[in-house]
Amino acid sequence: MPKPEVGAQVEPTKEHRTSGIKFILFSLIGIFAFFVPVTINGESSILIGHLVAWITATFPSFSSIYALLMILIGAAFPFYTKSWNDSGFEITFSILKVLGLIAAIYIFFNMGPAWMMREDMGPFLFFELIVQISFICVLSGVFLTFLMGYGLLDFIGVFFQKIMQPIWKVPGRSALIALTSRFASIIVVYLMTDQDYRDGKYTVKEAVTIATGFLAVEIPMMLIIARTVDIMHIFPLFFLISIFSTFLVTAIMVRVWPINRMKNDYYQGTGYPEETVTGNYLTNAWNKALEISSQAPPFGSNLWMQFKEAIIMVINVLPIIMSVGLIALTLAEYTPIFDYIAYIFYPFTWLLQVPDAFLAAKAIPLGITEILLPSILVMDAGLITRVIVAAVSVSGVLFFSTSIPCILATEIPVSVPKLIVIWFIRTILSLIVIAPIAYLVL
Repeated sequence: MPKPEVGAQVEPTKEHRTSGIKFILFSLIGIFAFFVPVTINGESSILIGHLVAWITATFPSFSSIYALLMILIGAAFPFYTKSWNDSGFEITFSILKVLGLIAAIYIFFNMGPAWMMREDMGPFLFFELIVQISFICVLSGVFLTFLMGYGLLDFIGVFFQKIMQPIWKVPGRSALIALTSRFASIIVVYLMTDQDYRDGKYTVKEAVTIATGFLAVEIPMMLIIARTVDIMHIFPLFFLISIFSTFLVTAIMVRVWPINRMKNDYYQGTGYPEETVTGNYLTNAWNKALEISSQAPPFGSNLWMQFKEAIIMVINVLPIIMSVGLIALTLAEYTPIFDYIAYIFYPFTWLLQVPDAFLAAKAIPLGITEILLPSILVMDAGLITRVIVAAVSVSGVLFFSTSIPCILATEIPVSVPKLIVIWFIRTILSLIVIAPIAYLVL
């Protein structure tokens, strides 16, 4: 199908009508699956939440075995592909995956040491968190077919092009990356950003802004966070607060050090800035949606592709969460390390009148190790504290279990110290933005 001209009216041929029906119908299914709370047996949640709850309650033994199998595959995969020693980070993360597998085996067979087998330590991490993640990611991957494959993100992205440069100082095409990052595998989205940078479509500053400000926390992970802190009944509100804070903080970050001092150079010296979209935005957005919908693979192929991406994400993430999560929980529970770090954040949580201010200050820095850990620490706190800590962890974007290694694996030139500084500033700004909103809406 020829690409429609910007602002041109598409002839209502049979092919166009079919593409339009697919775009509207599948987009509505995706929106319903992820954003519309449904009450079943007195419990309010989105469709995916209900499906996960039914599977884990109906097949508890299978659920645990399945999660352990995913961890086993994930731990073995780097050695099977011989990629485990490609770099220092690959070696480190391959070792962490093996440690995660060992811990999971100990917990699964109930033969770990007493400190590990405490209900709020290893068993919670594996039977509650890991099992939930293993199903949420896969089911979300299936339903992402409806949101991503038939033009919805491209339709929305057209309307954002005019505001991306003045607000976030990035090309309009990055709107699609920002939107896609809520739905696609983190690995896929970082690869997309790296490819655009190497193709000369982003400068260094633009690539760093996108990689540290728009990416990292997709809806499946946000669902897991929401379930951990028991706020699935207000997931749409939690989603909106988190995303609003993420984008607002990113707009600030691009204007402060270290990002504002980064070079506007292209990867190989020559860049290809995007052409400004002109004409009727609604017509252009509709034409773009029709184009994507008409070029979409057959539904079965699309579904299978998303399913495979979800499985890949599961096997990569589960063993890391198991090991890093257990290490961080152990440090938080049995050492004073995070108590000391909490004093850096406590003045902010105290001034902002966050309930359980010291607990929140202790939980928030855990986010740089693994994004789920702050939520685990506050899961018994009050609603406002749970929402604030969970949303701040999302808005912080950067964490060592996944997003930071992904950035370092790209060609985007940013160092670990600068990534830590960016995370710290983002986290403080996110706390300042989110706390008043939480008090206002809850």
